[in-house]
Amino acid sequence: MPSISIKGGSMPQSPIRKLVPFAEAAKKNGTKVFHLNIGQPDIKTPQVALDAVKNNTIEVLSYARSEGSEQYREKLANYYINNDIHVSANNIIATTGGSEALLFTIGSITDPGDEIIIPEPFYANYNGFSTASGVNVVPVISKIEDNFALPAIEDFEKLITPKTKAILICNPGNPTGYLYSEAEIEKLKQIVLKHDLFLIADEVYREFTYDGEKHNSVMALEGLEQHSIMIDSVSKRYSMCGARIGCIVSKNEEFIGTAIKFAQARLSPPTYALLASEAALDTPQSYFDEVIEEYQDRRNTLITELQKIEGVKVANPKGAFYCIAELPVENSEDFAQWILEKFNHNNETVMVAPAGGFYSTEGEGKNQVRIAYVLNKSDLKRCVEILQVALEKYNS
Repeated sequence: MPSISIKGGSMPQSPIRKLVPFAEAAKKNGTKVFHLNIGQPDIKTPQVALDAVKNNTIEVLSYARSEGSEQYREKLANYYINNDIHVSANNIIATTGGSEALLFTIGSITDPGDEIIIPEPFYANYNGFSTASGVNVVPVISKIEDNFALPAIEDFEKLITPKTKAILICNPGNPTGYLYSEAEIEKLKQIVLKHDLFLIADEVYREFTYDGEKHNSVMALEGLEQHSIMIDSVSKRYSMCGARIGCIVSKNEEFIGTAIKFAQARLSPPTYALLASEAALDTPQSYFDEVIEEYQDRRNTLITELQKIEGVKVANPKGAFYCIAELPVENSEDFAQWILEKFNHNNETVMVAPAGGFYSTEGEGKNQVRIAYVLNKSDLKRCVEILQVALEKYNS
């Protein structure tokens, strides 16, 4: 029998999706499952984006340009300019989701055996993207006790080697919801300039900031033009996860020219999804005002309720729509499977994402879970109630 590649065998399973069979089995047995495990918003997609797909005169669904249509990229550039990020259409490559943007980026700046430093916990698929490119993730640990703030710059310095090519951050963070301050972004700027590295910022949650806090983009920093790479997506901003349209943004012409070759190899992003994404840029600010207010209320509800459970420690997110909670269990993966497979409360249970998969350091996050507050406030209260009963029973 032919053998599978070492790289293929090393690809990590998604901690977000690996428990799906247990959730499906619970549903077949008549148990309602509340999904706190995945960042699929229940917010309605802007009607203007849906109408762009429904109401058009396309007769031949042809290829788009590999980097996305010029019209879309120009309109997207104007969106960024309105957010104090001064770029042009030529600085943008449209991709099939933020995931492809990260794959193209890693492929463009690294060779097998190179290293990327990432504060952990981090979006689990960064492990997969790095494995696919033969790149080593070098983690620098942030702590729940510090609300997952940026680790000390000295911690980064200790990890930099001749094979280090980039530092990668997610801002606001998935899975922590941490929002990097202007001072923290400035510290990262100084270290990448000192060591001649790229600074990659996954900014797909840029709109979702709370308590009056401001998002600070790496693309807005002067002097970092040849070092900064921004990853973005329509998935969360417009509740368009299924559109699979993301982008790479950088003023480094050599990098953009290289990434375009990766884009040409996959031909083009999906045409209908580009239409929807272009139309979504006309979404009024009132849409975001309402969505952000709703998510802030949900965050407040979730954190308040979680803090009532004895033995639970939770970080307070300032952005995105996730939080990391530390549970009074030894192994959150075993607990997450048990709560689906062997527990229900009045025929209801919850699905969470074990946080171990959001770390690359062995043993870290073993008693933590990521919770996505993408459900309404009433459902979130019910979820925490179920979680509390489950923990009492699990530990008895």
